[in-house]
Amino acid sequence: PKGSGFPPTTTERNLFMKNMTLENIAIACGGELFGGDRKSCISMVSIDSRKIEKDSLFIAIPGKRVDGHDFISDVFQKGAICCISERILEKPLGAYIKVASSLEAIKKIAVFYREQLSIPVIGITGSVGKTSTKELIASVLSQKFCVLKTDGNFNNELGLPLTVFRIRKEHQIAVLEMGISDFGEMHKLSEIAKPDLALITNIGECHLEKLGDRDGVLKAKTEIFDFLAKDGSILVNGDDDKLAQIKQVGNHTIFHFGLENGCEIYADQIENNGLEGSVCKIHFEGDAFFVHIPIPGIHMVRNALAAAAVGRVFHMTVEEIKKGIETWKPVYGRMNKIERNGKTILDDSYNANPVSMKAGLDVLKSCKGRCVAILGDMGELGDKEKELHQEIGSYCAKLGIDVLLCSGNCSYYMAEAAIQENSKIEVHFFEKKLEMIAALPEFLRQGDTILVKASRRMGYEEVVAAI
Repeated sequence: PKGSGFPPTTTERNLFMKNMTLENIAIACGGELFGGDRKSCISMVSIDSRKIEKDSLFIAIPGKRVDGHDFISDVFQKGAICCISERILEKPLGAYIKVASSLEAIKKIAVFYREQLSIPVIGITGSVGKTSTKELIASVLSQKFCVLKTDGNFNNELGLPLTVFRIRKEHQIAVLEMGISDFGEMHKLSEIAKPDLALITNIGECHLEKLGDRDGVLKAKTEIFDFLAKDGSILVNGDDDKLAQIKQVGNHTIFHFGLENGCEIYADQIENNGLEGSVCKIHFEGDAFFVHIPIPGIHMVRNALAAAAVGRVFHMTVEEIKKGIETWKPVYGRMNKIERNGKTILDDSYNANPVSMKAGLDVLKSCKGRCVAILGDMGELGDKEKELHQEIGSYCAKLGIDVLLCSGNCSYYMAEAAIQENSKIEVHFFEKKLEMIAALPEFLRQGDTILVKASRRMGYEEVVAAI
């Protein structure tokens, strides 16, 4: 990695962002600066008026429900040194930069700020598992380095710049999640992140409304290579049929990870311990070690392989990598195990697509006791929407899931297919989520293991809370 040694103490840290003067910011975003000292530096960037600190740059984003321009006076009173505005301001309380588009400005400023930094960046994308892989990689790297990682879902054209703006002098590596839904978006994200290592977890049937099919998904995701550092590396899932075909991209070094020993980084001797996670033996570059992966699901083994590979790229020891994997904790809404009132809840409610649905159902089936799947609609599947929901219903029945509860327009096809596949499965469909929540006490028993999963827009965290 570019940089070594320990993070500086608080007193040694530079409170201001490197080279982020008002003059440089205006030039970077193509805006016109009004007022203020052109050489003044900013301490942070925010689009949220509630988070403004002294010497902040506030970027006013016009939204459907809230317009950031309405809070410009407030942020100046809170200590903002400058604002970015799409409007001419009458008697502003501080400096401002007039731009045509605040959203385009924030991306251009992020590109400029990234160019000021020597920190190595890991860019992570894929159809499934981006967040879990990001968290696991950060857990491994934090055993040796001061790591900045993407928080929550800050992985799109607005969230990624805000994440980049959080990088400071003390950080030694950044782990950035990059999510897209259309062609060209990853190209823009790659220009902002300029990754030194690009990682793709898999290519699944996601965002098909705009990307069409898995070949379209592959084309869109591999735009991450567009701004990869000249000496950068590529890490891909060798078990994915689409990604396994990637053998050469310019002069970049390519590593494959997977469950087959044809991959440079692979795992074998896998022991599935249900909700206790799994144990496997990881092999790379002549080294091999056993590790306990604390989160359930065989698919988590691939995430661990990716993290191990990243650790190796950054010259970490086997002991450091092993500790980082074994101390990893899940994030909210992503296969988070909750014990309540004699029931075990697998909270995987944050999002869903056909690949992750099947992975979640596999975990559920590996558990003891009665298996209950509470599922909802999967979004952005385009013309294959009906077919893919039917596929999940059939998969539930074939696995032998005991009870399927589902709600949503598309989940009707899921329920219908489950019944057609296996008349023994207990299936209950509800048009509305609130109706299903009200009926839960009737269908759930002590000793049940319950998977809760649906696309983000379905708000299934409410189901988890109800249980």
